[in-house]
Amino acid sequence: MNREQKRMMQRQGQVGDDGAAPARRASTQDVQRRRNQRTRPAQFVREIREEMRQVAWPTRPEVINYTTIVFFVLVFMSLLIFGLGYGFSKFVTYLFQK
Repeated sequence: MNREQKRMMQRQGQVGDDGAAPARRASTQDVQRRRNQRTRPAQFVREIREEMRQVAWPTRPEVINYTTIVFFVLVFMSLLIFGLGYGFSKFVTYLFQK
């Protein structure tokens, strides 16, 4: 951290004069407030279900279409990489045989 950043952080109160983080002790009110803000497990599961209902799930034909596209691209790329590797290896062995 350079001097300008250090001075700016000191003005904002993020670091003390010595460059260390200011010691801040959490009060009991802060702890209680944070505990009250926590979500209970049942509420968490309800919120997850609500969010999952809003997801735009693909239809069965879309999933099949996407799967076939991914499969063919995977096969094509595998063959391409295999072919390039095989071709370059043959070329290098040809160069070193001469």
